[in-house]
Amino acid sequence: MSYNSSAAIRNHWSDIKLPQWVEWIVVDNASTDDSVDAARRLGAKCIALPKNLGFSAANNIGFNSSAGQYVAFLNPDVSPNIESLGAIEKFIDAHPRSLVAPQLLNSDGTLQPNGRGLPYLAHKVMHRLQPEALDGTYRMFAEDSATVKVDWLIGAVVMGLRQHLDSIGPWDSRFFVYYEDSDLGLRNALVGGDSFVLGNHRWEHGWARDTKGFRMRPWILEIRSMIRFYARYPRLAFPPSRKPAKMSFTPRDQTES
Repeated sequence: MSYNSSAAIRNHWSDIKLPQWVEWIVVDNASTDDSVDAARRLGAKCIALPKNLGFSAANNIGFNSSAGQYVAFLNPDVSPNIESLGAIEKFIDAHPRSLVAPQLLNSDGTLQPNGRGLPYLAHKVMHRLQPEALDGTYRMFAEDSATVKVDWLIGAVVMGLRQHLDSIGPWDSRFFVYYEDSDLGLRNALVGGDSFVLGNHRWEHGWARDTKGFRMRPWILEIRSMIRFYARYPRLAFPPSRKPAKMSFTPRDQTES
């Protein structure tokens, strides 16, 4: 999915040489820059949407337009390591009911916490105030050679078998942006799936989050998604307890594409 991502596409994809067996689809959410032209020049199949449908809806359009057995959802500010795809495919084959991501890196080579624990509201608040205090619990990393099982993966990179993704259901387009990756990970668990971060494989991620600043619209969008998310998973709105949290849906809240 891209949205005014021309610079990110050029910075992170210009040097990527995709083999013929890799299908690269860019779904563009009505960008006002030249994201579509930039991606097409680099070899992507582009789907230019007439209006911004949001992160989840764009992911679903890309998924439905793809044909591969293995599917990867990537942000445009991620630099994929093509040489690692074969090994990641083998891991997915050995864990067919799983969602998988490489360990993501900042531009300076430090680890990003792209694996996450259960998204309790208390953890979300603490993550804004003192994120390092959550290392190893809510913020999870995979060191060299480690495979770390997590509760969900941030949406920058999510990979899995098409058949398993079909069993989870589509990204919920009612989350325009934010919390859709938490929701996907929890629904993955509800169908018996696991989520893993693979420390042997490391991809760079630019990671620019709009709500780090003071622009009003991103904050409004995040608050809307937060309300919807904790209405769906009310147990997670309360402080963590020693008992495992239980997630469930009401019939009127089934996921829509």
